Amino acid sequence: MFLELIATIFAGLAAAGVALLANRVLGGRLPRWIAPVAAGAAMLAATISSEYSWFGRTAGALPSEFEVIETVESRAVWRPWTYLAPFTGRFVALDGASVRQNSVLPEQRLADLWFFGRWAPVRQLQIRVDCARGARALPGDGSGDNVVWQTVGTQDTIVSAACGETGT
Repeated sequence: MFLELIATIFAGLAAAGVALLANRVLGGRLPRWIAPVAAGAAMLAATISSEYSWFGRTAGALPSEFEVIETVESRAVWRPWTYLAPFTGRFVALDGASVRQNSVLPEQRLADLWFFGRWAPVRQLQIRVDCARGARALPGDGSGDNVVWQTVGTQDTIVSAACGETGT
């Protein structure tokens, strides 16, 4: 976040410098407000570019075992351009290397989900999946063997991603 702020400031300074240089080359024919407007436009463009490229950069940096299974697009009133083209502000990835098959109940899997957010810390969550029933549950739900299962169907992104792996 700090590096993006620095990059945005430098983009503004560079654009203002180019505007001032262009004004000097043109013999002072440009209006005086051109430098601050160029700086503001460059800073806005750098911020928008950073927002739209975040998902690609972050997902591309994940290990090959990770599979992005769900994305959440973001729209906001203070970013009116997001109504035309929303950007991905959050996503969930399944760590394929973490998928483990239950030795007693082979239709069940235990897997790690990772939650990524644009301005949020990365979070990890273990989840249990019953491939035969199309259900999922948090390992801590219920007490002992009384797990609280949520039936979501086999087409659910988490269930299908976890059950696509054979586990170890």
